[in-house]
Amino acid sequence: MVRIRVLVVDDHRIFAESLAAALAAEPDVEVSAAGGGPAALRCLERAAAEGRRFDVLLVDADLGGTAPGGRPAVPVQAGDEDGLVDGISLVTGVRSAYPQVRLVVLAEKDDAGRAAVALQAGASGWVAKDCSLSRLLTVIRGVLRDETHLPPALLTGVLRELTATRKHRTESERLVESLTPREREVLRCMVAGLGRKAVAERLYLSPHTVRTHMQNVLGKLGVHSTLAAVALARRAGVGPVDLSGDVVERGGQPA
Repeated sequence: MVRIRVLVVDDHRIFAESLAAALAAEPDVEVSAAGGGPAALRCLERAAAEGRRFDVLLVDADLGGTAPGGRPAVPVQAGDEDGLVDGISLVTGVRSAYPQVRLVVLAEKDDAGRAAVALQAGASGWVAKDCSLSRLLTVIRGVLRDETHLPPALLTGVLRELTATRKHRTESERLVESLTPREREVLRCMVAGLGRKAVAERLYLSPHTVRTHMQNVLGKLGVHSTLAAVALARRAGVGPVDLSGDVVERGGQPA
């Protein structure tokens, strides 16, 4: 019998252990539980090293105390000062590092906006925590067949959210395309968090010229702040400039 390896990731210990025990009663399911993001990552790394990869992760949407309007997502490798990693960040990181793993988000309540974000992050399903065990098993087996599972009541809302996101991305891409090559370089530096002086040093331009480029970027993108420009750039898929070789490059320049 082919066994499905499942990892339950929830920082509510009683819920995680109860769900793991219920799933373990199934003859074709092998299940483990992790109390948070860092613990889940250690489980994944250890399983990969032992050649026993997990098939499905069940991730708490409110992992680490995340709630609608709460603290923003953090890098999955870092966590916050308490060593926590929120649910959507964990989905993003796991999907990137372990693309063969299917992720299902467990939620206290239905929320079309958050479900859409979870799907964009790489989740294959959004399931209520109080759903029946048979429903959860159907989802687990379904995502392994590359199916996407959502509660019927959320379908319309999620599709609306995804359509709106796609529209915003298209508009953002069009605005970014209006920039000159030099302005795009400056924008990528802004996305990397570089200030005017650092951008000037990197591009061998005067601070005054960089200021002009930044003003042009804001004007063409139709925003009034660097933060807004960076947010729009990220929606358009513009990544930060690579800073890995900066120290060596600058070290080779005369002071």
